[in-house]
Amino acid sequence: MSCLPLLRLTQRFHLVLCTTTLGLLLGAGAALAQAGRSELLLYCGITMVRPMTEIAQTFEKRESVKVTLAQGGSEDLYQAARKSGVGDLYLPGEPSYREKYLPEGLLGEFQLVGYNQLAIIVAKGNPKKVKADPRELLRKDLTASIGNATSGSVGKESKDVLDQLKIYQAVVSAVAFLAPDSRGLSNSLKKGEVDVVLNWRATGFFADNIDKLEVIDLDPKLARPQALLLNLLTFSRHKELARRFIAFAAGEEGQAIFRKHGFLDNRSRP
Repeated sequence: MSCLPLLRLTQRFHLVLCTTTLGLLLGAGAALAQAGRSELLLYCGITMVRPMTEIAQTFEKRESVKVTLAQGGSEDLYQAARKSGVGDLYLPGEPSYREKYLPEGLLGEFQLVGYNQLAIIVAKGNPKKVKADPRELLRKDLTASIGNATSGSVGKESKDVLDQLKIYQAVVSAVAFLAPDSRGLSNSLKKGEVDVVLNWRATGFFADNIDKLEVIDLDPKLARPQALLLNLLTFSRHKELARRFIAFAAGEEGQAIFRKHGFLDNRSRP
């Protein structure tokens, strides 16, 4: 059965989501622009929100500053930052966003703060006996979902992995829907809407997921760890404060927080 109507619906939903997110971020940006110099705005990909929230809370106590996280898909966040021209830091879910947009001049210095890695994720206990092979997404007895490649890093990485196997278009035609981000993928599994997803492996270790979801690791030659690069935005009004935040996230305490939330730290050797 063709998924074209469903894909069109997904694309319309993404457009509404992107527009709404952009509006909210522009409003937040305008407020921050009028605030004092003790406030930072971090554009943070959904998957990294938990460790970055904890890092931000600790940093706030150390520096007596306010750190605001704008969360969403990595592509949507970059476009929001580009449109508003307001903010200090950008953390996408994989390095291709820096490579793609570096020529635009908005992304300045950066540090590695950890790694994302794609995995198959299923319900706890793996009731459908899913194997460690992305081709399992094509099984007729499974309902599957992957991320939307145009909105966030997990969709972009899923496309890259599936393209290596030359099955991306087949999977897109077979899945129930394309999720906007990693949170949507996790929620669809927990609600029983799907049997299997491709998602960032760290999400399977989040406190509210670990008892409900199970991670099936893929061959790292296929699903290579993707560097998490915390970028200083060149239009930041608080560059020195932002640099201290980057150093803290990349340092020993920040990396312990990343490990706590299931990520590979920046000392790992992919």
